[in-house]
Amino acid sequence: MSNEKLRREALIYHAKPQPGKIKIVPTKPYSTQRDLALAYSPGVAEPCLEIAKDKENVYKYTSKGNLVAIISNGTAVLGLGNIGPEASKPVMEGKGLLFKIFADIDGIDIEVDTEDVDRFIETVKMIAPTFGGINLEDIKAPEAFEIERRLKEELDIPVMHDDQHGTAIISAAALLNALEISNKKMEDVRIVISGAGAAAVSCTKLYKAFGAKAENIVMLDSKGVIRKDADNLSAAKKEFATDRKIDTLEEAMVDADVFVGLSIANVVTPAMLTSMADNPIVFAMANPDPEIAYDLAVATRKDIIMATGRSDHPNQVNNVLGFPFIFRGALDVRATAINEAMKMAAVKALADLTRQPVPEQVNIAYGETRLTFGKEYIIPKPFDQRLIYEIPPAVAKAAMESGVAKAPIEDWDKYREELMLRSGNDNKVVRLLYGRARSNPKKIVFAEADHLDVLKAAQIVHEEGIAIPILLGRKDIILELKKELEFDADLVIIDPMSEEFDERHVRYATKYWESRKRSGVTFYSAKIKMRERNYFGSMMVLEGDADGMISGYSRAYPTVVKPILEVIGRASGVKKVATVNIMITDRGPLFLADTSINIEPNAEELADIAQMTANVASNFGFDPVLAMLSYANFGSSTHPNARKVREAVRILHETAPDLVVDGEIQTDFALNRELHESKFPFSKLAGRKVNTLIFPNLESANITYKLLKELNSADSIGPIMVGLRKAVHIMQLGASVDEIVNMAAVAVIDAQEREKRKKAKGSK
Repeated sequence: MSNEKLRREALIYHAKPQPGKIKIVPTKPYSTQRDLALAYSPGVAEPCLEIAKDKENVYKYTSKGNLVAIISNGTAVLGLGNIGPEASKPVMEGKGLLFKIFADIDGIDIEVDTEDVDRFIETVKMIAPTFGGINLEDIKAPEAFEIERRLKEELDIPVMHDDQHGTAIISAAALLNALEISNKKMEDVRIVISGAGAAAVSCTKLYKAFGAKAENIVMLDSKGVIRKDADNLSAAKKEFATDRKIDTLEEAMVDADVFVGLSIANVVTPAMLTSMADNPIVFAMANPDPEIAYDLAVATRKDIIMATGRSDHPNQVNNVLGFPFIFRGALDVRATAINEAMKMAAVKALADLTRQPVPEQVNIAYGETRLTFGKEYIIPKPFDQRLIYEIPPAVAKAAMESGVAKAPIEDWDKYREELMLRSGNDNKVVRLLYGRARSNPKKIVFAEADHLDVLKAAQIVHEEGIAIPILLGRKDIILELKKELEFDADLVIIDPMSEEFDERHVRYATKYWESRKRSGVTFYSAKIKMRERNYFGSMMVLEGDADGMISGYSRAYPTVVKPILEVIGRASGVKKVATVNIMITDRGPLFLADTSINIEPNAEELADIAQMTANVASNFGFDPVLAMLSYANFGSSTHPNARKVREAVRILHETAPDLVVDGEIQTDFALNRELHESKFPFSKLAGRKVNTLIFPNLESANITYKLLKELNSADSIGPIMVGLRKAVHIMQLGASVDEIVNMAAVAVIDAQEREKRKKAKGSK
């Protein structure tokens, strides 16, 4: 993507459909006069009076306990420098977004129009009663040190300057693990720090807290090595000045064990790496371009342990691993500060988490066969769902043990469960989908590429590295639309209708005719079919000229599914093809089936659909917990419709005893864990969180998923076709660009899974 195009898309993203990235959403009912009387006058007087009696009641009756202020004056924004408070607002809103999606914390950005330290501090102090915590952001050094120090002293709520401590915490965890792998000790290693800003100072202080010796540390600023014999050193620089008679990075790197870069791109050369000690640890964290390119570094030293700030290389030092979860733990015990003990607890928890077996969902998200602790995995991945229930408890315990917790936690199991529930609707599934697809992109046919939205989706898919699009449709229209979209990638474009009937058309027609000649298809009619894009695209996939296909944007579902079933057909052993929709809800993803194909499946077919849907959930890294839905509960009705579902459950219990499935059951009992357990403790679903719903017929499934989508604004991924021989999927008529992109990613993952199974089968 060109810089100009990226610029325009970023501006549109922030401006449409409404400006900004965050909004306020009510948490209480407000539809009746009674609701409003309780929310405001006269009812609101009661909590006001309770808080007046005891200020701590503000945590009981208001949102203070889950509210963090993200405060900046815009003096050190990303790599943009001092651009002012207004210009910093998009970054602060983005930080609020990360707080919400990773830790369910409500972040409110506040931009303060002053560079005067005293005025800034006074402003923050005056608004502090509103918030449960203060996240300072993008404030230039050395003012940042003074602002944070004084606010921590003068406020009784957690205060943290993430630019300083976030990188320090994540890199310290990575360093502990890298040292273990290289069989070195913190107190012995020689460390070079390139950079002397807020992050560099904080990192170095934290490394010292974990045992690094001052005499083993060399820090450099833009002028070179910071030496004790230099004039006019700031207090921060004096702490890390060396008495070694060296001046340059090249000299400092000789025999160094660790390099930590928080400076600028390309300051480290291969020769410098070669001069380092055995098994060097190099954290090149300048963004977007590190102090030395990852590929160059690992090519130079085979024994290197390397980390960067980039997501496209192993070991990304990413602040999002820290600040959401540190504040989560601090808020949940009403900590009066974020102290050194809490930061060190976060470091240890992150380091320990990396050494534990990695859940399959994380492997799937990153397209890995199996992530294991080692040189290329020294820090958790940002989408690791364990972060939300591992890091906050460690931080909360440290707060309690260090005496800064006002509301200690007593039931840790309950707390961990509450944390798991907080991670429900943050579109993890979509991020997992894209990450998995990017790991091994496949050739996907876009059967209706001469429609603007479809081509726009193909553009996103191509530019994001999700898939390699093959564009079907009228070539002149596609080329015209590509110009409009500034989509200049050189992709395959095929117009099955107007192009010459070449060798490929003949080959496809022949293959199709041979498979359908006893079903009334003549060779002439087979050739005619190959002029139709859904037949032609399906044959591309069948013949291996493409890995998958998506269609259905402009035509009704039945007209699209017919050619696909004729050409692709069912997979071996499959009696019925079905579809699954993944609904992204507040309680987490729900897998719904069958949403598009089977009108009135019988018991055996329902059991097959349930098994295939469970496989979809597993492929996305979820342990399937299936409820077989009905209007009845466990034998309460003898009607054939209820008996059908009951029989499907019996079949599944017999043929798939390890599958967690039960029914027949009503939807509310299936989704309400407490209600279910109290009424049906004998059920296999009792005490479990249901994530897969199997409906008794097409009518109920289709209505439900569309109702969820429209009324609850739940994102939908699907319908995902299951039971076909190849990775072909049909989107809903008029699907949005995002939905088309999602379907393309689904097709890629489907093709990846089929390739894995084929290789596994071939290796036996």
